[in-house]
Amino acid sequence: MIQTFARALPNGTTLSCRAAGESGRPLMVFLHGFPEAAFIWDALLEHFSQPEHGGFRCVAPNLRGFEKSSSPSEVSAYRAHLLIQDIEQLAQSERADGRIEVLVAHDWGGAFGWGYGNQHADKLGRLVIINSPHPGTFMRELRDNPAQQAASMYMNFLARPDAEALLSADDYKRLWLSFTQMKAGPEGYGWLTEEVKNKYREVWDHGLTGACNLYRVTPMKPAIPGQPAVEFPELSRDRLVVEVPTFVFWALDDAALLPGLLEGLEDYVPKLDLKKVPDATHWIVHEQPQYVAGEIEAFIARTQ
Repeated sequence: MIQTFARALPNGTTLSCRAAGESGRPLMVFLHGFPEAAFIWDALLEHFSQPEHGGFRCVAPNLRGFEKSSSPSEVSAYRAHLLIQDIEQLAQSERADGRIEVLVAHDWGGAFGWGYGNQHADKLGRLVIINSPHPGTFMRELRDNPAQQAASMYMNFLARPDAEALLSADDYKRLWLSFTQMKAGPEGYGWLTEEVKNKYREVWDHGLTGACNLYRVTPMKPAIPGQPAVEFPELSRDRLVVEVPTFVFWALDDAALLPGLLEGLEDYVPKLDLKKVPDATHWIVHEQPQYVAGEIEAFIARTQ
């Protein structure tokens, strides 16, 4: 049974959330990416809330800017440290000690998951990252790897002032392409049914500005051809290292995030557990939810 609620946080943000499991149980938090929403985690919320699979209190917020969560119009309101603060305050609203036993994160959610793992290791048991690049390897690949630069060029499109209008045109035609170009449709993995599409429409109808602001605010975008090279921020090593046990689950047919992003990851993540998955794309949570759940459960078991 999936519960839905709005959680007001001390920083003034309200997050619309989906959850399963009893309050007070060890907390498992799930963070979605673009152009998704909390509902993508429903199968995993139900799985991990069951006693035989850990009996966790499972909570999946819609990130600020998505679905019914607060969506401030200012681009600066989407800086990474503010979304990480949302996660921290959500955890504190669930548990007096604010501890997250397992944080599972995909795509943009993973960007904030990496940051949370770095900044709040004392309140985090384990981190699970699904196809979301570590900032250290992402900056390197955006700077040095022409293939990743080309694969990430879409980020500049999503940062355009008119991105929302272009994305919503013709029944969200461009957003459906982000799925179908990676075999989501009936001729591929088949998960993008009309029922699922209607769930996405319901989310996107609330607006796309917050989601696009994530791309506007980040400095980590490839240089646009003919324009000066991008100056990436200088991040000290202590802002990049994640000390908690970390499971990185990587679908190898991700057209946007190439396997080069995994090279050197162990330098930043000393307790790294890496699983490469062939014949799966960026949307693996949709494609193989039970497989994803089983791999995460095995990781939790071997890090007890």
